[in-house]
Amino acid sequence: MSTSTTSLLLKIVAVLWVVWGLVHMFAGVMTISLDTPQAVAGIADAVDPTLLAGTYHEAVGAVINQHGFNLLWIGAFTLLGAVFIWRGSVTAMVFTAIVGGLADVGYFLFMDLGGFVNFVPGTVMTLVSSTAIVLSLVAYFMGMRDQDPIEA
Repeated sequence: MSTSTTSLLLKIVAVLWVVWGLVHMFAGVMTISLDTPQAVAGIADAVDPTLLAGTYHEAVGAVINQHGFNLLWIGAFTLLGAVFIWRGSVTAMVFTAIVGGLADVGYFLFMDLGGFVNFVPGTVMTLVSSTAIVLSLVAYFMGMRDQDPIEA
């Protein structure tokens, strides 16, 4: 694969992670800032919000806020990783894929397969991260594997 093709793939991957990161940072801020019933309804958006309304124990609110914090830092991490992926860093590709990808594995297993979320935005974001990971692998195996990951 040519250097220009690899460079184009990396730029596409970086843009995908920027989109993914910004969406997750926004979701994190919203999750933290909303009252617990609204935050839960925002996360489980395929569930009738009236079923989620009510009084939650403060511990539930703390768990939801912790989830929001995790969304925020994971989104920020992938956003920062995108900058280094744009520059051709293999190390950034690996760590961004691990952090963003594993976050979406949990989402897919518990939210998507549970039927608690709508296709947009959640499932779409899982497809975005999956596409970024696949394109990273293509770029790596077709043109970057000889790079020293420490220097990249």
